[in-house]
Amino acid sequence: MTNIATLTLNPTLDVAYEVERLYHTRKMRTKSEFYSPGGGGINVARVFVRLGGNARSYYLAGGATGDALDGLLDLHQLVRNRIPIEGHTRVASAVLDLETGKEYRFTPPGPTIKPAEWQACLDQLEHVQCKFLVLSGSLPPGMPGDFYGRVVALMRRRGIPVVLDSSGPGLNGGLGEGGVFLVKPSIGELRQFTGLGLTDPDEIADAAMAIVQSGQAAHVAVTMGHDGALLANSAGQYFLPAAPIEARSAVGAGDSFLSAMLFAITIGWDLSEAFRFGIAAGAAAVIGPGHDLARPSDIQRLYQQVAQIP
Repeated sequence: MTNIATLTLNPTLDVAYEVERLYHTRKMRTKSEFYSPGGGGINVARVFVRLGGNARSYYLAGGATGDALDGLLDLHQLVRNRIPIEGHTRVASAVLDLETGKEYRFTPPGPTIKPAEWQACLDQLEHVQCKFLVLSGSLPPGMPGDFYGRVVALMRRRGIPVVLDSSGPGLNGGLGEGGVFLVKPSIGELRQFTGLGLTDPDEIADAAMAIVQSGQAAHVAVTMGHDGALLANSAGQYFLPAAPIEARSAVGAGDSFLSAMLFAITIGWDLSEAFRFGIAAGAAAVIGPGHDLARPSDIQRLYQQVAQIP
């Protein structure tokens, strides 16, 4: 059986450039360019496979950019199930200004999904075989707000635990169904979900525990960037500070965190240690340039540091 399967409803063809300096109007020659398959679930699968696991990627894709996404997934040797759509897969861009060290990211909303297309997605998931199904990323236009909730209900009938990482309607719809195994909101996503400011650590812990106590999710991992992360479940709350690193990018940290934590869970690690492994992977993702995700050697090195944190 495949260790995990991931679903990416709004994938991206990620393009990254480096320029000496950003200017308006004039043409800027890039120093380098990078192309990667992107989107939450695809990123999770990429890191999971790097760590030695097996992952199958389900994703919606269409048009010439969808074909290009297929090619990039094949280059990364990812097992894939494309669900065809009429609209063109979106292209997301990131530009690094070398003079200032600042990164600029451009992400379009993505194609509008027709009812027959998202129904075809549900039909394919009727046959998924995995230990965990990861629902990661935003809902594209046209997708019903409760779509992730429908998938959670479908997986419950099939006895497959669901891991959820989304925002806005995707997060609301998935948790609204209840019974999610693990949900990983960022602090910003948790604030949006609760409608609260959540500036105090106790408030954050209470909000995470409320999700557990309501039965919406068994485990809640809240990522807070340089402020660390919080794990909440029926055993209580567990806070860890961020790994001591200098971040160069913010791209892929959450996906790398989730993938590594889930990988550790699938190989039988204790949940608190899997949480530490996730923190190490999130840090590993941001110490490098924004066109890549966490690398196993960096994850292992940083995990040795995180493991020493009391």
